[in-house]
Amino acid sequence: MNFARAAQRIKSIQNFLTRQTVPRIPVPAIAAGQSGFVTMASTTDTKNYKFNHSMIRVKDPKASAKFYEFLGMSLVKKLEFPDSKFDLYFFGYDSPNALSHNKSTFDRQGLIELTHNYGTEDDPEYKVNNGNQEPNRGFGHTCIAVDNIQAACKRIEDAGYKFQKKLTDGRMRNIAFVLDPDGYWVEVVARNDYKQTEDVKETDVSTYTMNHTMLRVKDAEKSLKYYQEVLGMSRLRTLENPEAGFNLYFLGYPGDQPFPEGQDENTITHREGLLELTWNYGTEKDENFHYHDGNSQPQGFGHICVSVDNIDAACKRFEDLNVSWKKRLTDGRMKNVAFLLDPDGYWIELVQNEKFSGKENF
Repeated sequence: MNFARAAQRIKSIQNFLTRQTVPRIPVPAIAAGQSGFVTMASTTDTKNYKFNHSMIRVKDPKASAKFYEFLGMSLVKKLEFPDSKFDLYFFGYDSPNALSHNKSTFDRQGLIELTHNYGTEDDPEYKVNNGNQEPNRGFGHTCIAVDNIQAACKRIEDAGYKFQKKLTDGRMRNIAFVLDPDGYWVEVVARNDYKQTEDVKETDVSTYTMNHTMLRVKDAEKSLKYYQEVLGMSRLRTLENPEAGFNLYFLGYPGDQPFPEGQDENTITHREGLLELTWNYGTEKDENFHYHDGNSQPQGFGHICVSVDNIDAACKRFEDLNVSWKKRLTDGRMKNVAFLLDPDGYWIELVQNEKFSGKENF
């Protein structure tokens, strides 16, 4: 597809989702009566779904790319649309050790999509909402799991990157939070027992994984029901903190590695593509309380994305479950992506997993 046709279709979806939201990329036109994908099963099974990526808007793509590459990620796919003045960068772990090594873009878990709108890098007033400052809290952080956390954090600090929380800050010595160039929080967790790695001086970025994305939710019961019963995720671990007044819930899809029995901290940190829901006690009782979805002003986080085995069948299933939509598959001219709204209004993109369709989406 040439850029002129791509731009025309992008403008169509921009009109639907408003100018400030991030449009998705169109696919070649399909003749009337033809399916958008090659022959595949007419049903859908959530066991085949994957938590594909999390999208954040960035000011300067060069600075952001340098940071995420320093963390060991590779540019898996880049989509350029100069006529519409934005680019999309998909970063993920792709070394021979990576869980998603050499897979197609939408057959992966744990990608980060960076969206760059041209000109923001030269605008001194442009700043993203990182999701952690009142009154615009919502999205919390992404998280990487590393081999030797002390050595990993020293390497990051030696490179000049700033921390929201260093390993030595506070009482929790097994996690840290580094800040990316836009101020988004990236949690760093230990895959190995941090007490056993204090004297280890080396770290291997090829072993890192993109472990999870954290979202704050107003009503834990509603959100857990949605992500488990509607999206088909499994709850892998619950951390209750009654003294601090919050709980953490970790959910995910089996992907290509079925979940082992007895999920604990060790097995959780060895996985990729998990979703962490943070619930602060009492928010569900406040009628006026709500979290920022990242897409109203000020913008920052955009959406999470689930890739599915059969997008037509999946959307039919969601429709039958009476979900809330931002964009149905049939809305507008772009028929290959849809957006759900979760109980807090966060956007969930739905895309076709290319492994099942036999052709690239974009």
